[in-house]
Amino acid sequence: MELISNTIKLRLADVSDSYFIHSLRMNENYNKYLSVVDADVEMQKQWLMAYKEREKNGKEYYFIIERKSDSLPIGTVRIYDFISEENSFCWGSWILNENKTRYAALECALLIYDFCFLELGFKRCHMDIRKGNIKVIDFHKRFGVKITGETDADLLGHYFLEDYLAIRESIKSFVDNNSK
Repeated sequence: MELISNTIKLRLADVSDSYFIHSLRMNENYNKYLSVVDADVEMQKQWLMAYKEREKNGKEYYFIIERKSDSLPIGTVRIYDFISEENSFCWGSWILNENKTRYAALECALLIYDFCFLELGFKRCHMDIRKGNIKVIDFHKRFGVKITGETDADLLGHYFLEDYLAIRESIKSFVDNNSK
């Protein structure tokens, strides 16, 4: 499976991506607001093998973000924590490295929301964002995410299909007009 936008594409992660994912997760420039991972890349491989079972069962999707022009890996993003009784999903493990395209973050969010809302049929997105991660908090708020609460470490938010549909075309047209 691939999700394709103007300058990026998302493809499902595989065990062979262990070294790339591990290098991002261990990089202090990118891991400040992510859960801690083991320094042993073998643990990443084990985690990915278990993940592939969850993917096969439609419980989670972990993507490698690549530049469309040359398939260079530039990041990761994951869809997980499906809550069927609330028809809700969460997304995170979102990292974009220094090789990202100019609108990679915006395109990635559009691909995630299109996939989850329009293909998988979810009606709601729930999220927890580290309080110190101001850029990501602001990014989600510009999309229309509503902050609904907090824990000691995180802001909690939700986003509904109708909120996304209300702004989707204006965002898509912005990306379409500026990515060429």
